[in-house]
Parts: sequence; C-alpha cells; structure tokens
Amino acid sequence: MEDTSPHLIQVAVQVRYLADQSNEAENRHVFAYTITLTNEGGYAVQLLSRHWIITDSNNHVQEVKGKGVVGEQPVIKPGQSFEYSSGTVLATQVGTMSGSYLMQVVDGGEFSVPIPTFVLSVPRTLH
Repeated sequence: MEDTSPHLIQVAVQVRYLADQSNEAENRHVFAYTITLTNEGGYAVQLLSRHWIITDSNNHVQEVKGKGVVGEQPVIKPGQSFEYSSGTVLATQVGTMSGSYLMQVVDGGEFSVPIPTFVLSVPRTLH
C-alpha cells in the first residue's frame, strides 16, 4: 500500500543482542535497538508519543506506551533525522517488536507513523 501522506517519515532499525547483559540459564535475553527517523516530508514534525508491541516466541505480549522516546519529544525538520537507542528484555531467544509513533506537524494536526515489525534474535538462533 502506497503512503499518500504528505508526512513522509522513514523508520530504520538496527538491533543488537547484548550477551554480556543476558543470562541464558535465567531466560533473560537483552536486546538493544537503534531507531533512525528521517523526515522526507515538507513540514517540521514533532514526535509526541510511542506505542510498542513486544512479542516473545511464547506469544507473551508486552505493550509499552509513553510520551516521546528516551525522555525527548524531538522536532525533526524536513530533510533531517533523529536517532536514538533503547532496549528490551525477552524471556525467549527470539521475538518481535512493532508499533507506532504519534507525531504532530509543528503548528498542525497529528498523524501516526507505523513502526514495521522487526525481529529480535540471539545470534545463530535463526537461519
């Protein structure tokens, strides 16, 4: 489905498994992720809030909602990017994350930006 919104926000994700903070025996698998939001639209936008859906391979679902990201509600001007890093803990070796950001055009209306589903996986677990 083509995005016909004038608010073209690209979402790029990089994931890392943090072996030094994880404990296989305790079913604790720690992942860090870095998100880059790039404003390819024609208007400055502000990230207001986030909504994450985190699912492990046992189908245990966590929902996380809150203002901004990492304590910020950044304004992203046309042609600019905002990058931040955060993390999550799973009880299984594999899981997924997806969700959305609520954004607002500076001096304008609100809109939602979907976060495509991405995989969290301990190295050498998936082929």
